[in-house]
Amino acid sequence: MNNKKLLGNSLLMLTAVIWGTAFAFQRAGMEQIEPITFNAVRMVLSAVAVGLVAILLWLREKRKATVRSPEEAKAYNKNTLIGGICCGTFLSAASAVQQMGLVYTPAGKAGFITAMYMLLVPIISFLVFKRKNSWLVWLAVLIGVCGMYLLCITDGFSLTYGDSLVCVCAVLYSCHILSCDHFVQRGNPIRISAIQFVTAAVLSGIVALICESPTWDKIISAAIPILYCGIVSGGIGYTLQIVAQKFTDPTIASLLMSLESVFAVIAGAILLSERMSSRELAGCIVMFIAIILVQIPLPRRKKRSE
Repeated sequence: MNNKKLLGNSLLMLTAVIWGTAFAFQRAGMEQIEPITFNAVRMVLSAVAVGLVAILLWLREKRKATVRSPEEAKAYNKNTLIGGICCGTFLSAASAVQQMGLVYTPAGKAGFITAMYMLLVPIISFLVFKRKNSWLVWLAVLIGVCGMYLLCITDGFSLTYGDSLVCVCAVLYSCHILSCDHFVQRGNPIRISAIQFVTAAVLSGIVALICESPTWDKIISAAIPILYCGIVSGGIGYTLQIVAQKFTDPTIASLLMSLESVFAVIAGAILLSERMSSRELAGCIVMFIAIILVQIPLPRRKKRSE
């Protein structure tokens, strides 16, 4: 393994730790502040953090000669703006629903349910974009459903209110991932990330002002969770992901990032003293197997020579 690949894998592992730990901070923050207000403030901090990186890279890029024609540059900038707004809209909705779900659902459990986006992405891709999936993907989906049953379904064959909210969050995160996948190929990834946080901050702020009663006292009382989720999880985490994926294989990257669900359980146990039943732990293990399977590429069939 070369040094750059090792660096990329190490950064992605750090990203998984940061994102997984953020679930515990998100849940802890709900003791002092409403969920949408929490989300709005953390998105502002993420927008500032990623925005500074985007500006520095833009200034650096300006010093170099551009190879794009005026028409290409216009389309590139347009896709960057539209991509940021679309991604930010999905991110805002997903984060808001997840934050509300964390009021009722343990951090570790929420981490695994959220990780269901790894299974939902290929399903939505098939239904919307007609992208074909391998038999291994559909097997992973089936295993994931079994894990979801063990993790969430109660004896009365129903999801809890918090579980249902986090399930909706997983669907919205799937849409966010597909939106990112579409626009990062046509625009600037760092700027898209910065614009998405600005969009999410504005949308979350509007909803918070309408539906909740944000005050500086509440924000200050939840300062540590907000700072961690805004700067570390949002600003640093997303930037690390983008930088790291330049140096490593996308399959390995997905596998490493999916470990956030494991770190969510560990963080919930250490920081919040959360405990899961043996049935819920079995569900976590089954879901993690599904998350790993859905990302394993099958070898391509060799065409028969005529």
